[in-house]
Amino acid sequence: MNNSVDLTVKATSFHGMGVYGHILVGNNALEFYNEKNPEDYIQIPWTEVDSIAAEVLPGKIIPRFAVITKQSGHFAFSTHDNKATLRAIQKHVPAERMVRSASFIDVINLGVRRIFRTLTGRRD
Repeated sequence: MNNSVDLTVKATSFHGMGVYGHILVGNNALEFYNEKNPEDYIQIPWTEVDSIAAEVLPGKIIPRFAVITKQSGHFAFSTHDNKATLRAIQKHVPAERMVRSASFIDVINLGVRRIFRTLTGRRD
């Protein structure tokens, strides 16, 4: 799908079982190709990308990121250098559509608040 490639990096796709391959960030799309089976690939055109969500751990470590599409759902990836991959993606996706996903602690806090609201009947 791409005429030119900005970045190629080793990656893992978490769509079902972990699959190893390469991510290509190009001028028209984000592409993932399986190392062992080149016919097993994911192509996501930039026009189809709704947002990019990245998990950021303390120390600004990014273990993985997800591409949320308008119709096909979301695809989770981890690359050899996630920061460089997200910088390359940032050239094609506006900054307001690149978001930080909730951390594990945030999800736990939200669940505790919901349980508390359910038990007390509050609608805060």
